[in-house]
Amino acid sequence: MTHSSLPDWVFPPPGGFVAEDLDRIPDLPAHTELIDGSLVFVSPQASFHALIVDLLVVALRQATPKDFRVRRDMSVILGPRQRPEPDLMVIKAEAVRDDDETFYEARDVLLVVEVVSPASEVRDRDRKPQLYAQAAIQHLWRIEKNTGKPVVYVYELDPASKTYAITGIHRDFLKVSVPFEIAIDLTELDQL
Repeated sequence: MTHSSLPDWVFPPPGGFVAEDLDRIPDLPAHTELIDGSLVFVSPQASFHALIVDLLVVALRQATPKDFRVRRDMSVILGPRQRPEPDLMVIKAEAVRDDDETFYEARDVLLVVEVVSPASEVRDRDRKPQLYAQAAIQHLWRIEKNTGKPVVYVYELDPASKTYAITGIHRDFLKVSVPFEIAIDLTELDQL
């Protein structure tokens, strides 16, 4: 160790970290992301965050076609210096290799879901959607807390501009037909 009591890995190498470094750095805090070559440490999540993710995991697993899988707490490699960890993602079933994997490739991701928290607001609203769009992930849901209730912003990738276009804002009930048919009663959050 150098620089007082901080581990060496806190200090980026010249040119920044690369996606593979997240699997090689010892004792890296859980849910560490790589954004633009820099390590991003995630703050503890509030109850709202955990509950909405739980609700969505159950609903998505029930609705997801058999050739897809729902994953949480996994990162996605978008490029050499980009490895964010969305709150949820729907991936192609064929992307599942074994139970030791720590990431998926962007080409295998159909949908990413980000639940915005105060500490991640700028990343979840701005930078991560840019990165997901550049990696050609077709669908993005961004969830925010508004007066104690979830609001789901649904986006689809515009192939011409390679940016996300909003296709709906959902309160109380989320019903979409793409990437597959799904209906989620968001008020069930009150029962969890």
